[in-house]
Amino acid sequence: MSNKIRKISIGSDYKNDAMHYSVGQEVYGGHHICDILSSENNGEYLIYIEKNKEVLPWKKFNKNMAISVEYNLTYSE
Repeated sequence: MSNKIRKISIGSDYKNDAMHYSVGQEVYGGHHICDILSSENNGEYLIYIEKNKEVLPWKKFNKNMAISVEYNLTYSE
């Protein structure tokens, strides 16, 4: 699993009909997205949410869906 994803969009029409999920986004009654992870072995993307220091699995998407991923970028000087 990798923790370098900062945003994932689900849906074939990115601008108009896709659902967008970002780390730090408030969702589901006061929870915040804390992690978006990818599993290279089976092509799944997992979204975890957190509230009051409790982390819960929230959504899972598979490789058969139209998915756009934005990664965290870090640069070294």
